[in-house]
Amino acid sequence: MMKYLSNVVSLEFNSNKCRKCMMCTIVCPHRVFEFKNNEIVINDRDRCMECGACMKNCPFDAISLHPGVGCATAIIRGMLTGKEPSCDC
Repeated sequence: MMKYLSNVVSLEFNSNKCRKCMMCTIVCPHRVFEFKNNEIVINDRDRCMECGACMKNCPFDAISLHPGVGCATAIIRGMLTGKEPSCDC
């Protein structure tokens, strides 16, 4: 599983709003979220590519992020274009 730069993702998870519907675990392409000990937890923040699938599918607004603006996007764009990644951070 691909990891991006450490500790730069804009992902925020509010466990108080979470109602354990598990949509985040279903839609996340990099398995950032998991259901563990009867709770939804962030498995590995650095796997997040900030695609926004979790936030858009969370019916309880427990997840927020800024899709398409982070370092993960810059790394992916660099890989696709063959250029050096730059996220201006």
